[in-house]
Amino acid sequence: MDSIRILGIDPGLRKTGWGLVAVQGTKLSYVACGVIQSDGDLDLALRLVQIHDGLTAVVRAWAPDEVSVEETFVNKDAQATLKLGHARAMALLVPALAGLPVAEYGANQVKKTVVGVGHAEKAQVAAMVRVLLPKADPKGADASDALAIAIAHAHHRKARSLTAALMAGA
Repeated sequence: MDSIRILGIDPGLRKTGWGLVAVQGTKLSYVACGVIQSDGDLDLALRLVQIHDGLTAVVRAWAPDEVSVEETFVNKDAQATLKLGHARAMALLVPALAGLPVAEYGANQVKKTVVGVGHAEKAQVAAMVRVLLPKADPKGADASDALAIAIAHAHHRKARSLTAALMAGA
């Protein structure tokens, strides 16, 4: 049985977390994780280039088979939501340009999958990531969240592909 490498991405303008897991059958294992930081003193366009280049390096170095990205939640600050949307665009664009399939998951779906509760706290998500991936040592919430996004995709990918196949045949 072949192993599938899933890259999870937690987009952010300041910090974009990434986490890579391998799935073989029902076995989930940690591969790597990290954070791409953009320079807050730069103009938005240059910060997006930093995120683009960082994610491109991750995709080249770790050769994922599939990618999962957290969907943007809309908060009260429209400007902040828009900036997050720009960072998320880089998280969608880079793997798409590499020819990789990209799935998207809402934060509550990720939390429900990993913790069992859709409104879990970040600390609960991080604790469950450590339980599910004992070898993982994420440095901060962004990398931990990215691993959670990869774990969620590992759990939902078969259902997603079955749904896509059924829709294609309809």
